[in-house]
Amino acid sequence: MSEQQTVTPMLAYEDADAALAWLAKAFGFHETARYPMPDGSVGHAEMVTEAGGLIMMAEPTKAYRSPRHHAETCADAAGWLAVPYVIDGVHVYVPDIDAHYARAQEAGATILGELADTEHGRMYRAEDREGHRWMFEALPAE
Repeated sequence: MSEQQTVTPMLAYEDADAALAWLAKAFGFHETARYPMPDGSVGHAEMVTEAGGLIMMAEPTKAYRSPRHHAETCADAAGWLAVPYVIDGVHVYVPDIDAHYARAQEAGATILGELADTEHGRMYRAEDREGHRWMFEALPAE
């Protein structure tokens, strides 16, 4: 099997500039590319995780609403975001799950599921500033 990533999450943010800064602070992602639009919005950006996974993001249109803001005006969205699980989220392996969890808490991530050892590995669930959901799991031992 190839080492190349074959699936890449593409997330929309109301304020991609702020999201890029916050994702770096809270989750340790590193920005690798940013393509601004003439109006100053982010047309496309890329970040890599500590383990090298790629994430793409952008500000699609002024009409876009983040999951958090969508839930403020839509009862259905509020209902599915009321549960503490990752719904339409991203799973990320990290090398030091304990340090990652502490960093996310310190940056103000909404913790949806505390750091715990599970049958699948050591992991936790969090929500970012715009309501996107993330599951972080310790890299499997080699």
